[in-house]
Amino acid sequence: MSHSNADPICNTSDNTHFQDVLSSSLSHPDRRKFLLGGLGLSSLALLPGCVTMGASLPPPPSALGFTAVDKGLLDNVILPPGYQYTVLHATGDALNTKTPPYTNLGLETDDWSGRIGDHHDGMDIFYIDDKGQYSDKETLRAVLCVNHESSADAHFLHPQGQTSNGVNGKKFSQFGDWDLGKRPELEALKEINLHGISVVEIHKTSAGWRMDPSSNLNRRITPQTPMRISGPKEVIEAIRQQLITRWDTSGSMSRGTLNNCGHGKTPWGTYLSCEENWAMYFQTHANSNLTPNETASRKRYGLPFAAVASGVQKATGQGWHTVSNTDDRFARWNLAALGANAEKDFRHEANTFGYVVELDPLKPNETPAKRTIMGRLAHEAAVCGLPVAGESLAFYMGCDSRNEYIYKFVSAATWDPKDVGAGLVAGDKYLGEGRLYVAKFNADGMGEWLELTMSDPRIAQYGPFKFNSQADIYLNTRLAADAVGATPMDRPEWGAVNPRNGEIYFSLTNNSAANRTPAKVNAANPRAYTDVDGKKTSGNPNGHIIRFKEIGSRSTSKAFAWDIFLFGAEEDGGDANVSGLKASNSFSSPDGLWFSKATGICWIQTDDNAFTDETNCMLLAAIPGQVGDGGKFTVNNKMMVDGSLQTGSQDTFISATLGEAKLKRFLVSPKGAEVTGLTEADGGRTLFVNIQHPGELSPPVASGRPLESTWPGNQGVGPAGRPRSATIVITRQDGGLIGL
Repeated sequence: MSHSNADPICNTSDNTHFQDVLSSSLSHPDRRKFLLGGLGLSSLALLPGCVTMGASLPPPPSALGFTAVDKGLLDNVILPPGYQYTVLHATGDALNTKTPPYTNLGLETDDWSGRIGDHHDGMDIFYIDDKGQYSDKETLRAVLCVNHESSADAHFLHPQGQTSNGVNGKKFSQFGDWDLGKRPELEALKEINLHGISVVEIHKTSAGWRMDPSSNLNRRITPQTPMRISGPKEVIEAIRQQLITRWDTSGSMSRGTLNNCGHGKTPWGTYLSCEENWAMYFQTHANSNLTPNETASRKRYGLPFAAVASGVQKATGQGWHTVSNTDDRFARWNLAALGANAEKDFRHEANTFGYVVELDPLKPNETPAKRTIMGRLAHEAAVCGLPVAGESLAFYMGCDSRNEYIYKFVSAATWDPKDVGAGLVAGDKYLGEGRLYVAKFNADGMGEWLELTMSDPRIAQYGPFKFNSQADIYLNTRLAADAVGATPMDRPEWGAVNPRNGEIYFSLTNNSAANRTPAKVNAANPRAYTDVDGKKTSGNPNGHIIRFKEIGSRSTSKAFAWDIFLFGAEEDGGDANVSGLKASNSFSSPDGLWFSKATGICWIQTDDNAFTDETNCMLLAAIPGQVGDGGKFTVNNKMMVDGSLQTGSQDTFISATLGEAKLKRFLVSPKGAEVTGLTEADGGRTLFVNIQHPGELSPPVASGRPLESTWPGNQGVGPAGRPRSATIVITRQDGGLIGL
């Protein structure tokens, strides 16, 4: 997520942030038994279905084999000596041979549906065999799916930036004050269609991986692409009434996907794209006559629930609805109740977003599916645990906002390896029926998965929102998680699964002083401090990475053990530098996470605004251990709260200190960019990495002032001038394994 965007806090529940468990013993006997005894790490090979866990993978290395990159503020991608990168594709590049080349001057007159989207984010690779079918083995032909998160830099896409054509003339500021005048149609179409997913065929050539612009697999999934609503029959029947719009009066279909950030890849070979902070795009400019439930839902998801007055005011969207009240492509962004009933307007349009979207990269004619029973959230990643034949599959998901939760979906169907390559038919099987859980991290280092079900009286009798059916839980998942007392976390983002032992990692990017003070910490979110650098931000501004291990390594387990893998910090951060970081590996705001099957490296990407006075965002390599390899630790906190110094301490569990040999900075990004999205090829000899929103803090193009970044054009890639997000391809000059 773009770190300069406002991050609304929608969780106002009274969940106790562990105040009900802080008195628990941190030496709980069940934790000791799990980590050290009969269900400990040494016993994994004896568990049913786990005999081959990680057996075909080489052991992780004992040390990283590259020279750490220094912190830096250059406007380029900086790599260790002996490494190089090329740009695979960038914002606006043509997806086919019919679309004109990108001008980088905002002069495009097409609607962007034939171009690479903007704000490259999560991605994955899907190999194609010699019969044109999906292969779970590497080949020299593949499809790369890339998410496109935001249009926060849309002023780069128009000749003079975004305009409103209102009474105050050309005035528009992304997610800020704007003139309620009518937006130009072409500008709005570009901004809408740059979201979604780019599906691109790539080939391995003598010069490396290259796009194939002639492939019939190349396509864009945009906010206009029809998608089917998927789920159990009884859920779909109940949920349809809340999905009805003027565009589909049956409520069985939706249009498109929006704010696509993290992702997942299924064992059967499909792509999962996650709809993250989609609520900010909607507005309402007339009374909506909302029911109490509708008002509570909109508030909890950060959606407008009252009419906005005329004139210039704070906007929650980009004004796309102002283009036309009659053209559904634009009217859909206004949630007002303008018609006699829901079939006459778009009051329910926001209910069609917030899901995990599944698509088959190799079948361009198939309609993508929104998997409703995985919950409606600000979805950030949907990563699958290690599949075991004959056992259910587990998918782990974060809700990307401060004080939100971590979730797990467990399939009703058990895994059959024969379903590899079965596409959306397999998706219907495994993602069409199952159970949804939310995590509670207890102070003793153990955790619980709380099922979100109408059979739980805490949900059935919840006061702030009346749940009438299981469908209400899937549509209002945040409220159901509030009801059962899940643990609010420091902005859960990407998840990743260690392929060697099945442990799950989640990045907790940061939290603010409003939510995290020394009086509001807990064992899983134990830090509250004032950053020592010039920005002096407070709360947990540098974030951390938590990891957990299911009891018995079973997807269906209701309990887990956890510890904190790494704390972001500056190397001179004092007590806040819990992980003992040095100049070679200090970092802030972990976001993207990904494990290499080839090398065992855990790759950590940052999306930061607390450390950027010293360095641009970065990519780090870490050699992971395992849950329980460290021990109990007391974090000492101090920060200014309402003008007074507040102090305190918090007991937690942390991993073994990695040291500079096992944690190094591998890449520093161009100015203003976030590093996000990563996958590998060639047995770990190639990394695909996304560079998102370089020059994010640039002044409006119409101002004539210098831009914060001009990458990648400043490196001779594509037309020079305005910055562009891009997918880069990293290799070693000697052809060796990346990171070793």
